[in-house]
Amino acid sequence: MSSASPAGALQILVPDWPAPALVRAAFTLRSGGVSPAPFGSLNVGVHVGDLPDAVRENRLRVREGLQLPSEPAWIEQVHGTEVADLDAPAADAAPGAPADAVFTRQPRRVCVVQVADCMPVLLASRDGSCVAAAHAGWRGLAAGVLEATLRRLATQPVQLLAWLGPAIGPQHFEVGSEVRDAFVRRDSGAAAAFSANPRGRWQCDLFELARLRLGALGVSAVYGGGVCTHADPQRFFSYRRDGRCGRMAALIWLGGMPPGRAP
Repeated sequence: MSSASPAGALQILVPDWPAPALVRAAFTLRSGGVSPAPFGSLNVGVHVGDLPDAVRENRLRVREGLQLPSEPAWIEQVHGTEVADLDAPAADAAPGAPADAVFTRQPRRVCVVQVADCMPVLLASRDGSCVAAAHAGWRGLAAGVLEATLRRLATQPVQLLAWLGPAIGPQHFEVGSEVRDAFVRRDSGAAAAFSANPRGRWQCDLFELARLRLGALGVSAVYGGGVCTHADPQRFFSYRRDGRCGRMAALIWLGGMPPGRAP
């Protein structure tokens, strides 16, 4: 479970995981912004058709409400496996660069991914030496975005903590056989994340797929999962539910205690 907490005018979820004190993380909810419908109200995505000025104001509210040390690294997500290194030269980690994960070992650099049904996976080392955020929808998971992120982190998996943020849950995520086959071809155990439905299709459990992938990589400390974006229109955007909609942000950085959590 994760706790909901106010951060100024924002409403956020704070990951409930035993990360070290200098690791800060938050997941923004849909309230507290200025975007009109169907992006109401705290949409942080520039690519969904919202008013640019509204998105800029919403991102400013996120930065100020969370007291972020710098502007988040807003990557251009393409459902792939590219991992951006925030500690690389600016040309290699430029804002808007195509990537589906981002990491840093330095303080004051904010990793972020945007979601509206796809699953955000936040990672932190137990000693607080590195953090990462991955955009893990089914395409990214199947392609290996988590594996790519762990390779770039170059940290022993046993030393990592993972948090699975809100995503579309298995009750609402219906997929075809091609999605199931993409996972089962690689790992027969992935069949446990799919349940047949009366329409001849499959209900897909993204959270279970992520746990399986992380477990195979050696990451056993996995928290979160189970919070469905589709089922809660008051708090979450959902692309599958609404079509045109905003995007929420999952952020992680090295600093102090997360807003809303007592020391």
